Order: sequence, then structure tokens, then C-alpha cells
Amino acid sequence: MLGQRVVTAIVLLIVLVAVLAVADPRPFEILMAVFVGCALWEWWRLTLSPRGGTGRAHLPAIAAGVVLGAALIAWRWNSGGADLSAGPAGGFWRGLWIAVSAVWLILLVPMLLRASPDAEPRNPWLTALAPFALLAAWSALTAAFGRGVPFLLTLMAVVWIADISAYFVGRALGRTKLAPHISPGKTREGALGGIACVVAFVLACGFFPGTFGAALVARWGWAGALVLAVVLAALSIAGDLFESLIKRRAGIKDSSSLLPGHGGVLDRIDALIPVLPLAVLLS
Repeated sequence: MLGQRVVTAIVLLIVLVAVLAVADPRPFEILMAVFVGCALWEWWRLTLSPRGGTGRAHLPAIAAGVVLGAALIAWRWNSGGADLSAGPAGGFWRGLWIAVSAVWLILLVPMLLRASPDAEPRNPWLTALAPFALLAAWSALTAAFGRGVPFLLTLMAVVWIADISAYFVGRALGRTKLAPHISPGKTREGALGGIACVVAFVLACGFFPGTFGAALVARWGWAGALVLAVVLAALSIAGDLFESLIKRRAGIKDSSSLLPGHGGVLDRIDALIPVLPLAVLLS
């Protein structure tokens, strides 16, 4: 298992570096469209089937994933790599980011506090949300790439640092469960540690032009950047918990086995989905 995990991570890293090194944004956008299509398939498998029966949703889920991924690939390939946020289309994407961010902050995050992991996994509302949430994340990621690789990587690092530091702080100091009904391994101490590390990272990036942290500081000042770093780190944790909830309801451990040693695509991007649209809006 460890060997598979390492090999998969190395392959993904090589592919990511290769597409980031190309001046044309389309290879990166197409790769992310493939990931989004796979994630939609996995998400719908979790919210369209009864507990333990994800295979029953296989055909509609895979059809939805293929349609979304293929549509994005065809559109961006024919666009010639035009700036996603420019012109009238930019208003549409910003509207989508605002709407999806509002759903996460107003509806889904509070839901996690009272949600039951034993509830029926089939949920038409969460199924309907999936393509919009994933499309918002993809378009925000594309817009972030348009602002430069340092901006993109430091934005994504917010989620990576929140996850990694929460894990290690939780193992070292964790005593109080954060959401035992959803994810028994997560602790409040780990979450606070993850948030603190994200705040430190964002503020440190504030000294380096072209980074996500610098963009936050330039727009909101140091105090504002600190507050927004807390919000984004907390939202990252909520995204992780959300996917844990729908997996627990479905009675499965991983969203799929597409990435050997890592589970599915949704397992790897769950925390990015709610963070990306709001982060790009704020910066």
C-alpha cells in the first residue's frame, strides 16, 4: 500500500509539473477537467445509491462525469486558452463563485454540526450541488493559474498545510474530538493547529509579491488577511468533513480506487472544492 501511494504521488507530481511548465494554460485546464469529471462520478456514486450499493449509480454517475469533463475539455481547447475571467463570461463565473461559496458557508458548514452519518445516503440536494460545486472549483483554479504559478501553488498550499499540520498536531496534542460522528480521528487541537499554520503561511507569503498571501494583504491589509486565512483554513477542514460524511453515509472508505494507495480523486480534492472559489473571490 505504501509503495502504491508513493508511486502514484510521484506520477501525479510529474504530470502536474509538466503541465505547469507549459506556457499554454490549456494542458493544465484539461488535466483539471479530467479530475473534475472523475470527482463528479465519485460524488454521484455516493449520493445516488443506497448504503453500500454504490454500484447501482455507476452508469448515471459515470455518464455525468464524462459529459462534464468532455464539455470542459472541448470548450477550453477551442477557446485558445482565453482568459476565463475576462469579458462578460467573467461576471458569470464570479456569480457562480459567490453562489457556491454562500451555499458552503450558510448551508453546508452548519449542516456538518448536526448531520447524522446514519442518514439515507441518497440525497437529491447534494447530488444537484455536485456539478455546480465542482465547476466553481475548476473555474476558480483556472483563474488562479492565470495569475501565475506562484499564486496558484501558494493558494493550493493553504489547503495542503491545513490538512498536513492538522494531522501532525492532532497526533501530538489531540485530546478533544472535533466531529466524532463524522470523522473520529480529527481533533479540535489538530484543527486549531492547522488553522494557526495556515495563518502563519499566508502572512509569511504577504512579503512575496505574486503569491496568494500577498494578494490578500494588498486587498485587505494584514489584519484582514489574518482573518480570511482563518476562514479559508476552517473551510478547508469543513470540506474534508463533508466528504467524510457522504462516504460514511454510503458505507464506504474511499470515494473510488482511481488513485492506487490514495483512494479516489474526490479524496484528494475534497478540501479544495469549497476553498478555491472563495479564495479567488477574496484575492
